[in-house]
Amino acid sequence: MRRHRGPSAFVVGAALLVLAVVVTYFAFAKDIPFVNEPFEVKAAFRDTAGIGTHSPVRIAGVEVGEVSDVQHTRPGAQSATVTLALTDKGLPVFDDARAKIRPRIFLEGNFFVDLSPGTAASGELDEGDTIPAARTTTPVQFDEVLRALKSDTRNDLRQVFVEVSKAQADGGARAFNDSLRFQPAAYRFSAIVSEALLGKRRGDLGDWIRDQGVVSGAIDADPAKLRSLIVDFNATAGALADRERALTSAVGELPRTLRAAPPALDALNAAFPDVRRFARDARPGVRSLGPTVDATLPLVKQLRGLVRESELRGTARELRTATPPLARLATATPGVLSELRALSSCIDGVLVPFGNDTIEDKAFPAHGPVHREFGTSLSGLAGESRSFDANGPYFKVQGSGGAETLNLGNGILGTSAEPVVGNNPPPIRTRPPLRPGVPCETQEQPDLRSIPRGPPAATRSTSASTRAREAKAQKTASAVLRRQLKRTGSETKVADRPATLDDIRKIAARTGLSAQLRRTLRRSDQR
Repeated sequence: MRRHRGPSAFVVGAALLVLAVVVTYFAFAKDIPFVNEPFEVKAAFRDTAGIGTHSPVRIAGVEVGEVSDVQHTRPGAQSATVTLALTDKGLPVFDDARAKIRPRIFLEGNFFVDLSPGTAASGELDEGDTIPAARTTTPVQFDEVLRALKSDTRNDLRQVFVEVSKAQADGGARAFNDSLRFQPAAYRFSAIVSEALLGKRRGDLGDWIRDQGVVSGAIDADPAKLRSLIVDFNATAGALADRERALTSAVGELPRTLRAAPPALDALNAAFPDVRRFARDARPGVRSLGPTVDATLPLVKQLRGLVRESELRGTARELRTATPPLARLATATPGVLSELRALSSCIDGVLVPFGNDTIEDKAFPAHGPVHREFGTSLSGLAGESRSFDANGPYFKVQGSGGAETLNLGNGILGTSAEPVVGNNPPPIRTRPPLRPGVPCETQEQPDLRSIPRGPPAATRSTSASTRAREAKAQKTASAVLRRQLKRTGSETKVADRPATLDDIRKIAARTGLSAQLRRTLRRSDQR
């Protein structure tokens, strides 16, 4: 019995069924499964330059996708929205991305889209987003360049090439070869200048291009003046050519000038902040300059008549004698101005802060800064010194007595009703050093703090001379008091000894106790 070899009928049927399902899926889905779909973004161009679908999209020269669709804004228009289908190599694309249409062949040829993906700080573009026309550019076609070069312009350009050829033939090429050794330094400085032209802040270059466009528009607004400028420049160039030897000498001095220029420019740059502040402060004066000139014109007319020949001769004769002293004064003025500067600095840095300072004194607190209290003291001093005699003004001082005896020095004693609690301000035994050679502006400001010190130690004198002086003082005081009481007719008796605390209590009990006496007795009991 022969065996059947090959697939069974069931296997063949199952394979045909799977094949039918696959064919049906491709017929309706029109897509290949398990293949990544491209990431599509759009870019709006003002001029597509004839770019078509399947044109490559590159980032830094690496192909990352292709153009999948070009939709013009209207039939026949150059502007269009171009759809860019990007692979994973071209992702991510950020919100500040830029797109440029560039030729793949010099001057003319096929085009590709040069995509700059942008920066991560701006955020990523979502699929289907559009890069606006403000961040897209298109190439300049060669025919556009030729259309800009009209017949007159082409003739002038041809003449330029002829003159350049003559210059090269008459030694320009040799001079260019001789200048090669100077070009590295020149290119280095040119690179610094080019970098500086980019500006310090974002958008400086764009602002410069915009302002340059305004200048160019102003120049183009008056062709006659522009033509005159070119003609005058041609005359200037011809004059320089006629003075070739002098021009060569001037160029030879240029290296030394360039070496001396950086320090001068650095100093000038350092002065610019002060100049800017001066310019801001000078704006009100500049604004008022016009009315000031209008108000000054009548004076100028009068001065013009004053300097006429008939008037000027007499004035010149009078000024002839005054001119030498004025010259000597001008010579001595810098020294005077230097002294005035030191004086102004002293006033501003030392005297004014001193006047604005406030004296720190807990016992006698200040009621304002020094300059205010100083004026108050002057008015009080003037009020106290209104009394005067043949010797001049004098002060009236009311003395008082008390139970506290003080040694005032030089053999002078005094009394006070209250004990001494301190010494404020404390006495200064030594004067501050006098340094006349040190500028006042560098001196320290006065220290106005008033820190009181404690009273001197109490001493009890037991010497014979002290007791004799005390007895004599008591006897003299008793005699004076008796005479005064006798004149008044009082019968009050005066003792020859000092009153004791018991005596005072007895007198207070008979005559009534005052508030001041009660406080004095309480303090005495506490001691």
